Amino acid sequence: MKDNKPLPKWKNKLHEVIYEADTFGGKLFDVVLLIAILLSVAAVMLESVEPIEVKYRVPLLIAEWVFTIFFSIEYVLRIICVKKPFKYILSFYGIVDLLSIIPTYLGLFFTNASVLRAIRTIRLLRVFRIFKL
Repeated sequence: MKDNKPLPKWKNKLHEVIYEADTFGGKLFDVVLLIAILLSVAAVMLESVEPIEVKYRVPLLIAEWVFTIFFSIEYVLRIICVKKPFKYILSFYGIVDLLSIIPTYLGLFFTNASVLRAIRTIRLLRVFRIFKL
């Protein structure tokens, strides 16, 4: 049985902001997301340079958690505002979004999860969604 019920008004508005780039809210969301993605990738690149990582370990760690929390909230909001959440979760972008946040959380449970840090650069693939490529 298909569920053709419309989304509640707040979910429609959220969907419009997150998925529609032709509105002011949608454009603003995309710009903020693009800046966060680029800054996050820059932080990962800086972490890979040993002298920088040693000197700025704490600020880079804080930045990583800020970005991870931001992207986690965005991921959950994307799931909430679609009619078929599992379709999004299993989609290419849903998997990319999940893979971009998982390494930071795994670092809490595994002491040698630093090798997973490079996977965070997958966030760069999220830029393609913004440019609708």
